Amino acid sequence: MEVKLWNDKREREMYENFAELYAIIKATEKLEKAYVRDIISSSEYETECQKLIAHFKTLAFTLKDTVPSIERFADTYKMDCPAAINRLVTSGVPATVEHRAAAAASATTSAATVAECVQNFITAMDSLKLNMVAVDQVYPLLSDLSASLNKLGILPADFEGKTKMKEWISRLSKMGAADELTEQQARQLHFDLESSYNSFMAALPNAGT
Repeated sequence: MEVKLWNDKREREMYENFAELYAIIKATEKLEKAYVRDIISSSEYETECQKLIAHFKTLAFTLKDTVPSIERFADTYKMDCPAAINRLVTSGVPATVEHRAAAAASATTSAATVAECVQNFITAMDSLKLNMVAVDQVYPLLSDLSASLNKLGILPADFEGKTKMKEWISRLSKMGAADELTEQQARQLHFDLESSYNSFMAALPNAGT
């Protein structure tokens, strides 16, 4: 006995769309697993993934009234496709595009932090040259420099600039705000700043190229 799933053309179209949605989710899950396991290249993955995402968006829009939740649709049909749901619903772009965006954001952030460190080094050294040696003048500059160095992930924890700035900040915190560095202390601090600055520039990727 033949069982009809639909009563009219509209219902038939709906079930066909359901079948297509099911197929897209399953195909995306397989594609994600193939990419993670290096079975396909990044370029092949990206091309196929963009096609699936485009088809999914079109179909999801068509079915928005009958399938308001893709996650619920997947649960109803016991699909168990978490990678596909993440790619199609949560992310909406191929993993390769996500990775490029993350790398670009990281590079931009690092470049901004490097510029901030350079500025703080130069400001601190210039201030000493201008004889700004009171604790309440020097302390904020070293504190800013230390904070910017700590934000830069490419520097190791025992980086010379970090340890020396920490030592100087500790020393200054034990002095009064109106106290001033002696000529010898100011000279030593300038030397430490200059040495740390040179080490900092040498530690940057592609330094000198």
